[in-house]
Amino acid sequence: MKKTSLYIEPEVDAALSRRAQAEGISKAELIRRSLRATADGAARPRFVAIGVIEDAPPDLSTNFDHYLAESGFGEG
Repeated sequence: MKKTSLYIEPEVDAALSRRAQAEGISKAELIRRSLRATADGAARPRFVAIGVIEDAPPDLSTNFDHYLAESGFGEG
């Protein structure tokens, strides 16, 4: 587990303490659960390399063995 510090307003701190006590968990656990729920809902980054290679053959993704052999990649 990684330790992180943050600054919160006193009224938020008090509300977190009340909520944690009501749920029977530590304030740290309440914060961890809240952050985990937020992070789990975040979209994963999308791969954005599509179209990076200019003038590539249209079948490069399905016929890569042919193009690697043709280029001599890995030989020598």
